[in-house]
Amino acid sequence: MNIYDIAKEAGVSISTVSRVMNKKGNVNPATRRKVEEILERNHYIPSAIARGMMSKSLRKVAVLTVDIRVPHYAKTAYTIEREFSRRGYEVSLCNTGGELQETIKYLRAALEKQVDGIVLVGSVFNTICKNPEIESYLRTTPVVLANGKLELPNSYSVLVDDRYGIGLAVDHLMQKGHRELYYLKDMDTVSARLKCEGFVSSLERYGMKDGKKHVINTVPSIEGGMKAVEQLIKKRNPFTAIVCGEDVTAAGAVKALLHAGLRVPEDVAVTGFNNSEYARICEPQLTTIDNKPELVAMLSVQLLTSLIEKTEAYSSCTIQPELVEGETT
Repeated sequence: MNIYDIAKEAGVSISTVSRVMNKKGNVNPATRRKVEEILERNHYIPSAIARGMMSKSLRKVAVLTVDIRVPHYAKTAYTIEREFSRRGYEVSLCNTGGELQETIKYLRAALEKQVDGIVLVGSVFNTICKNPEIESYLRTTPVVLANGKLELPNSYSVLVDDRYGIGLAVDHLMQKGHRELYYLKDMDTVSARLKCEGFVSSLERYGMKDGKKHVINTVPSIEGGMKAVEQLIKKRNPFTAIVCGEDVTAAGAVKALLHAGLRVPEDVAVTGFNNSEYARICEPQLTTIDNKPELVAMLSVQLLTSLIEKTEAYSSCTIQPELVEGETT
């Protein structure tokens, strides 16, 4: 039963039911009792959305992500949308493809709708949002960047320590006796660069000064992982472990290794990053880094809600990922 059914059964207007539920306005005592009895009899619990609509105070947020097809972005954006919806917010979900003009288009549309806040999902926005036009848009409304940082007023961050995450993978492999490690750098975002830096600096901690020579550039896909491994094998570079910046790339690396007749992890160990579905469907199952997208999403919602409603203190925060050991190491 919804608010319209309650109004119909009570023989009153929807606005009267709203005033009774919100204990506001002048309502005849007999009418109030009648509505309250119907609400109680039907165990009616008004949703936050319904309350917002009736009081004309429904808040709106826009969530901009890079590519909703990518499991990591999808999981983060989905959790953000669901949690904001649960809190009674109207959510616009925008898929920018990581393109500057698409980002400008969606931000302009969001501001025309007078959204109360914006969440940006993906470190690519670190670079895109340096555009003067975008900066001018973001100065006018509260913004939270999931896994990134903006030097703008009213902008806050929920960061994942990607350097630390890759360091966990390197430490794990080193503890298992691996010394010939290669890193597959499959993107060129701020997050990807931090991961690569984490790999190089981790090797340096173990006395290896030529870490940059152990970085192979590829693309984030099954094919990207396969081609990088084929390149390694063709060059006859000695290697016993491969660290990847994405699970999908790691799955491709595993596939290429098996096709080449190498055993995983007996001959070559592989680690991924994101703890995504790719890690679980890979055979053998990937050892990966959990960068906790659901936690990032929930903290992003909590932070933006606090900014919008000014209900509590708010500040940026950083999350430390964890290693999830599978069967590839």
